[in-house]
Amino acid sequence: MAPRGVAIPDLRARLFDAAERVLARDGAAALTSRAITEEAGCAKGVLHHRFAGLDAFVAELVLDRYARIAALAEGLPGRAGTGEPVEHLSAVAAAVLSLDPGVVGLALTRPEASRRIRDAWQSGAPGFGAIQASITAYLHEERRRGRLADSLDVDSVGLALVGTLHHLLMTGWGGAPDPREQVDRLIRALVGTV
Repeated sequence: MAPRGVAIPDLRARLFDAAERVLARDGAAALTSRAITEEAGCAKGVLHHRFAGLDAFVAELVLDRYARIAALAEGLPGRAGTGEPVEHLSAVAAAVLSLDPGVVGLALTRPEASRRIRDAWQSGAPGFGAIQASITAYLHEERRRGRLADSLDVDSVGLALVGTLHHLLMTGWGGAPDPREQVDRLIRALVGTV
């Protein structure tokens, strides 16, 4: 543990990573502020000092994980004209599906955390809406360049892909088959190529 009064580098990331390990190993019922700080090797009160309770921590954890994927998706329009559209979309889909189902499910079991997440997304925090906007902008650009059919309804494709990813995240469970191959087939069916 760090001595009292000494700042811990990357404390936020350290706590988030520790929470994911606790969830993966022991399940949602074991996720307490004490379990998280013990896993992170921090003083017991540091989580409550940094966050306004466990619900605020869980909300920030979920928002952080979605923000990372939204940042990855944000780069999609800049990749238009390079590589294969299916590969670019599959990479973003794989990133979404790599979210820990325990973390996603945890927010559903904690009403206050869920409310905080919804409020943040409604206020513009990056989530599924930002991911969809990036995918749609990318598809528009690929269609403009002639790499996708002019008749392709890119707005519907973006919605269908993000809706499918959301469904798979919300209904996934430990031991379920990896859905990435199925998602790749869906992307090929939705996008096609010229």
